[in-house]
Amino acid sequence: MRNSNKLKILITGGAGFVGSHLVDKLLELKHQVVIVDNLITGKKAFVRGGDFYKLDIKSPKIETIFKKYKFDIVFHLAAQKSVPYSLKNPQFDAQENILGSLNLLENCLKYKVKKFIFTSTGGAIYDQAQKFPTPETEKAKPLSPYAISKFAVEKYIEFYGQIKNLPYTILRPANIYGPRQDPKGEAGVVAIFINNLLHQKACYINGNGKQTRDLVYVQDVVNALIKSIKAKNKIYNISTAQDININKLYQKIASLMGVPKKALYKPAIKGEVQKSQLSYNKIEKDLNWQPKYSLEKGIRETIEYFKNN
Repeated sequence: MRNSNKLKILITGGAGFVGSHLVDKLLELKHQVVIVDNLITGKKAFVRGGDFYKLDIKSPKIETIFKKYKFDIVFHLAAQKSVPYSLKNPQFDAQENILGSLNLLENCLKYKVKKFIFTSTGGAIYDQAQKFPTPETEKAKPLSPYAISKFAVEKYIEFYGQIKNLPYTILRPANIYGPRQDPKGEAGVVAIFINNLLHQKACYINGNGKQTRDLVYVQDVVNALIKSIKAKNKIYNISTAQDININKLYQKIASLMGVPKKALYKPAIKGEVQKSQLSYNKIEKDLNWQPKYSLEKGIRETIEYFKNN
């Protein structure tokens, strides 16, 4: 995608973990990039270019930005992203994730945006799946308010796509990790373990640690987001199709860091997904995407980042 294909792109949540990496890549590809972020979890320091607006996606003021730029593409990554927080406060979660998304979708229609690309969740949406690696055809069984709100937005997007003719792509990433992930949040086990080990703090594992996660590196997710510009009205998993249990993951991180510290255990979280392993066959076939980073390479780069920041 060279400069002749220069697109006007809005990224919501563009000062966040994944959003800021996407901003970097789109700027590198010489697109015109606009970032909207309320900075509740995002960091302005992560934004290295483009036009930045500190704004909530629920705000009516967002219309002035749509009107000014006439976007080709909207990448929607802004979200309340904590599953534990959604359990405590489902109303807040719905306001942020559902009403915020609807505000964007209405503006996309009004200002004739050519494509709406939504980052949903693959980790939480299938819950206790029957088939592994889990394909997109598996029935969605969202249990947490977070997963329910993400799935509800998917359904709204399908409505806007099929009834109102707004082209879209929906991505369902597995558990994303990498540089800039928030180590103080409740999501992002890799960042939490690395940060705690660097600062000689205790690392806790929920339950027996045998629950598994499909961990996909942030740069691989960014590449999938960019490739998804070419898709039309599709839903794709973004994953490695491999899973690792939390005990082994902890041991791998501790050994790469050379810290022989044992993890501590705390009670299991009720309703936590026990096995997550997603298939990426569909996006590989349609868009020629596959993960490039091995778990070890991704973890090494993430450790390096946290040591230097």
